[in-house]
Amino acid sequence: MAQVWKCAGLRWSPDGPVLVWDGERRSALMWGKRVAFAVPEGSVRRCVGARGNPCPVRAAVPGRSTGARCEECARLDRAHSVAADTLADDPRPYRVYLAWFGPGLPKVGITAAERGPARLLEQGAVCFSWLGTGPLMAARRTEELLRAALRVPDRVPYAEKRAVRSALPETEAARAAEVRELHARAVALPGWPQSLRPEPCHVVDHVRAFGIDAAPGAAGAIVELVPGGAVRGELVAAAGPDLHLAAGDRGVVVLDTRLMTGWELLPAGTAAAGHSFPVREFGRAPDALF
Repeated sequence: MAQVWKCAGLRWSPDGPVLVWDGERRSALMWGKRVAFAVPEGSVRRCVGARGNPCPVRAAVPGRSTGARCEECARLDRAHSVAADTLADDPRPYRVYLAWFGPGLPKVGITAAERGPARLLEQGAVCFSWLGTGPLMAARRTEELLRAALRVPDRVPYAEKRAVRSALPETEAARAAEVRELHARAVALPGWPQSLRPEPCHVVDHVRAFGIDAAPGAAGAIVELVPGGAVRGELVAAAGPDLHLAAGDRGVVVLDTRLMTGWELLPAGTAAAGHSFPVREFGRAPDALF
């Protein structure tokens, strides 16, 4: 019987994207690498648990859930996150950033300073600049200030990020323009916490790191994995949790690796490139599949 693998998600290392499997096994991903796996017939997607602990009831979870957690485990996981504002006494320094995912898609956020740019790579930020560094609550207040004063959101839906990747401005200067403009407006605002140290605008561009400068534009995105389905394709780019796969005559499709978690997966062999999972085309109605 073929060995079953369980995916723990995509991580970004200094050398590029890495698929992590249960047991901390890692698969480094390089452009041109073949990605091929199948979901066994009759299998059920199970909750991945919370905070490193398994789900006590091994609850079934929907195929389209990117969190792969049941309601109770999702609640426990969020209760211990920075986003839930339950870690007010965290002594680590935090950084406020401005991220940009495409024309008209900026975002403000915070990340622990020790993580460096990892959070931005994980989110699929096309480019970004730091805004300031300081204690967690000062960083959180600055984030709220920018949301209210500049109307910059703290979340951008992944569907919107994916849809614009194939139509980004060609030059770094053009991609950086919106970040530079927002940075200038942000540092000019009154009301910054005194404990937050402002940082100069220095835009970091991730287009080459993601490989999207040389990859064909994606035609659509896989919306869920299903039992009996498989995907075989060549990796041409990656951004955030997404793999861009050249999947035969269907062109390039985006696979959100968060959809892989919770499933038992099998190697898909050496058959021709392609896939048998439902896909939503970009630029079509929300439920258009090919």
